[in-house]
Amino acid sequence: MKELTDKSILNHTPMMQQYWQIKAQHSDVLLFYRMGDFYELFYEDAKLASQLIDISLTKRGFSAGEPIPMAGIPYHALDSYLAKLVALGKSVAICEQVGEPTINKGPVERRVVRIVTPGTLSDEVLLNERQDNLLAAMLQDKQGFGYATLDITSGRFIVSEPKDFEAMAAELQRTNPAELLYPDTQHNLALIEHRRGLRRRPIWEFELDTACQQLMIQFGTSSLKGFGIECAHLALRAAGCLLQYAKDTQRTAMPHISTITLERQEDYVVMDAATMRNLELTHNLSGGIEHTLVAVLDHTVTSMGSRMLKRWLQMPTKHLTTIENRQQSIYFLQGKFDILQPILRKIGDLERILARLALRSARPRDLARIRNALQQLPDIQSLLADNTSGMHLSQLLSNVGYFDNLCQLLERAIVISPSALLRDGGIIATGYNLELDELRALANNATDYLDILEMKERKHTGLETLKIGFNAVHGYFIQLSREQSHRAPKRYIRRQTLKHVERYIIPELKEYEDKVITSKSKALSLEKKLYDALLDMLLPYLTQLQLSATALAELDVLSNLAERADTLHYVCPMINNQPIINIIDGRHPVVEPLMSKPFIANTLSLSDQNHMIIITGPNMGGKSTYMRQNALIVLLAYIGSFVPASQAIIGPIDRIFTRIGAADDLVSGRSTFMVEMTETANILHNATCQSLVLMDEIGRGTSTYDGLSLAWACAESLASRIKAMTLFATHYFELTTLPNKIKGIVNAHFAAIEYNDTIAFMHSIQNGAANKSYGLSVASLAGIPRDVIKCASRKLHELENLSNNIALTTPLSSRSLPQFTQETSPVIQALQEIDPDSLSPRQALDLLYSLKQMI
Repeated sequence: MKELTDKSILNHTPMMQQYWQIKAQHSDVLLFYRMGDFYELFYEDAKLASQLIDISLTKRGFSAGEPIPMAGIPYHALDSYLAKLVALGKSVAICEQVGEPTINKGPVERRVVRIVTPGTLSDEVLLNERQDNLLAAMLQDKQGFGYATLDITSGRFIVSEPKDFEAMAAELQRTNPAELLYPDTQHNLALIEHRRGLRRRPIWEFELDTACQQLMIQFGTSSLKGFGIECAHLALRAAGCLLQYAKDTQRTAMPHISTITLERQEDYVVMDAATMRNLELTHNLSGGIEHTLVAVLDHTVTSMGSRMLKRWLQMPTKHLTTIENRQQSIYFLQGKFDILQPILRKIGDLERILARLALRSARPRDLARIRNALQQLPDIQSLLADNTSGMHLSQLLSNVGYFDNLCQLLERAIVISPSALLRDGGIIATGYNLELDELRALANNATDYLDILEMKERKHTGLETLKIGFNAVHGYFIQLSREQSHRAPKRYIRRQTLKHVERYIIPELKEYEDKVITSKSKALSLEKKLYDALLDMLLPYLTQLQLSATALAELDVLSNLAERADTLHYVCPMINNQPIINIIDGRHPVVEPLMSKPFIANTLSLSDQNHMIIITGPNMGGKSTYMRQNALIVLLAYIGSFVPASQAIIGPIDRIFTRIGAADDLVSGRSTFMVEMTETANILHNATCQSLVLMDEIGRGTSTYDGLSLAWACAESLASRIKAMTLFATHYFELTTLPNKIKGIVNAHFAAIEYNDTIAFMHSIQNGAANKSYGLSVASLAGIPRDVIKCASRKLHELENLSNNIALTTPLSSRSLPQFTQETSPVIQALQEIDPDSLSPRQALDLLYSLKQMI
């Protein structure tokens, strides 16, 4: 937008002066300027909007001597265009006519009533009902990060303090905010620069004292000690900026935001960004939702339950009491879910409806949905009254409540099927307000009155063809044919002359017309007042209703998990304090439902005595599936779910790490190998003896010897220094010697059978190392030409013979070093100075591979 001075604004028409004054306060967003039945955009806004949402760019007269670029949309089509703009990461200021047109000169008063941004949406049509829509704020300093998220559609306000870059990246991956605020002093944007919905905010909006004051005002408290966040200064600063932004955009009170929660990493099983991506929890590696854990697990019947389930999966709890409570509830609900789920389905998205109620943007059908939800509560209480699962389900039922008085109020006040919009009327039920009923009766009884008047006038005039009619332009009228018009009484006042008829008005009919039109206007006005009063009566129940909605969402998740356990034949895992992962006949929860034949189950046993398994075997043999399935089983156990196995005992897990597959990060200019090493470094720095680590083909992104050395060193560090619970898949057969050297490592392999030119994968894990590689067989199966396979086979034999000539079992001191060529003499001289007995097995291996490269 071009900058305008106060003087230059005066050169415009009064209408455009008003526009520029409002636009100056909202220069960074599109301004939808209400003019009658349209929202208009002008100048640069019009040009941009015409490109983004494909509306016509035209001109609206002249102002300041220049034509005014203009684009507009009908007011009733606002939602659909907002949805398109928000999906593109744009924000829109809605400027309404708030004054009444008068005979005085000058434009009608207008004011921005709200600003629609990607992170502050509450309108049902603008939101993905099964996905959280978060506004977030991030702040970084030398101590780490402050991060705050707000779901304005539920009031859920959460802060955290990620300690480093990787932890902050994981939070962004998990929460995936629709809009992210960050200070204008932040220059390192590597974490966020490719995200949509970024908003630079002045650093003073992150000031600590202002943030604390804002939060205390919002919560109505004199301190923040009761929330346990008074020492989390970075998180508080982010929260303060976020809250102020929400207030600026909503332009109304937000009573549903009544608390704030500090999330601590030690309370959850931590997964970094790569792990959440590799395990395909909510999105597959292509970005879609097909063939993900959520696609299999989410059969919830309410959208608020679906959103809760996703939060559980992305943040598995380490709180054993919570896990046991969920398990006991699932046990109980396995005999109830088929009756409970149809009732819960009628609840709808109570959580988001209540947010719109708090923001006073609830539409008539929202109140009808609240009523419908409350009508289901007695049935839920009755069904679960015989609860034998323990205190947790009893507490949920207590939080669900009854709300009989509120339900009766809404049954009396709201019609069965109200209009979509308040302006259309027809919302307040008959019998709720006597004055409204009388005003409606005037309009509704018009037909009876006019029939009586018509009969009376026919009798008085003797004209049997006399009719009384109505149209929107001329109102009510008495109609006579042209041939009989000369017999019209003197009290008939001509209103309209047509080709074959004359139309008249009489004082009695005019008086009735005024009364009917006035009654309709008064009825609509009264209905709006009654509706606003109804919102006022509902608001005191808001906190209790929010508690009920949360409990209902959890009931939905638990009954869903009960149904999944029953349908998919899951068992309840045992979570204990011993360092163990023992999964008998485990199955991949996502792959199994996709298969037309029975899934081949496999067992996993890890403990402090055997905490690393080196897994070998052919590509496509099942290594990656096996590793992922065990990580998903552990994750499911830590959300309280039953798991796909015949038995599972799982000890303490603080983190899940995966190093599976890789691709170039072209945006950041990182190669496949660099991505691999970055993820590996994160594991080596942050894994503990209570971490589950999946390492798949580490080192394959570089040369054979560099890759082998790195894989060896990583395995050695994980096994001997960190002692993490590790599944280590590799094609480097040299690593199968590690169990002979390091305590706690065992070998396992996925077998295959070769016959002629074909290979059959057994998909079953067996003890010990694989006896060979099946690379050429797999290549043949993939369709590599036969002559290429033959050439590769010959080369393989050459390399194997070469390797045998420098066997690892041969003592280094007994080798005939002079056989090497003259070019290697400097190396030979260096080798002759080495004491062979001083070399460790690994040093000898590295040395031998260096020699093989030179031959």
